[in-house]
Amino acid sequence: MNVALAIMVKQPTPGRVKTRLCPSLTPEQATDLYRCFLLDKMAQVLRIASAIPYLGFTPPEAESYFRDLAGRMFSLLPQQGKDLGERLDHLSTRLLAAGHPGVVLIDSDTPSLPDRFLAESIERLTDPHTDAVFGPAEDGGYYLVGLRRSAPALFQGITWSTPVVLEQTLQAAAGAGLRVQLLPSWYDVDTAKDLGRLARDLESDGTAAHHTRSFLEQITAGRSQGDRS
Repeated sequence: MNVALAIMVKQPTPGRVKTRLCPSLTPEQATDLYRCFLLDKMAQVLRIASAIPYLGFTPPEAESYFRDLAGRMFSLLPQQGKDLGERLDHLSTRLLAAGHPGVVLIDSDTPSLPDRFLAESIERLTDPHTDAVFGPAEDGGYYLVGLRRSAPALFQGITWSTPVVLEQTLQAAAGAGLRVQLLPSWYDVDTAKDLGRLARDLESDGTAAHHTRSFLEQITAGRSQGDRS
């Protein structure tokens, strides 16, 4: 289908990624966990054979880091823009201009997201009666946006990082006359409560997020040893 499937990623740096998981985790542990999220999300994207994989990375000078992390399986594109809306708009527009019939942008904070949700987003973008696809996040945002054509209006005037992101975005889509489909909702991992939920989910799922599961098991084992000492 040649739909572009791009992960929005940040360079893992202590104090700049997953800061809301601290002090439950140290800044270094939060950074290592985020790196596991990236590795698991890249592995998931590569399992979607019907899509072309990309990393939309920031900061721009992190290209060599992400090339080493991703190897040659992903094409790399720097994020550009002063806020999330501009970065999403720029990346989606650039990928559509490159000739892809559709583009899906996904975050890196959903390590337990089922593969079928990604596959469904690709399938829905092949529907000529669909202009946009969203994966609602339980916190009021969205974990995924898919587009068949450039739609700057979706990313303008949005109060980012608030519980009304999806609501405002759907209002913008309606105002622009876009035909929208919604995927099942899922949760981002931003807080200690989210992390506890993730750990429980991964215990019951033997297939997803191998790097994240292994890291959480190591953290749990270390805390158990500390409690006994």
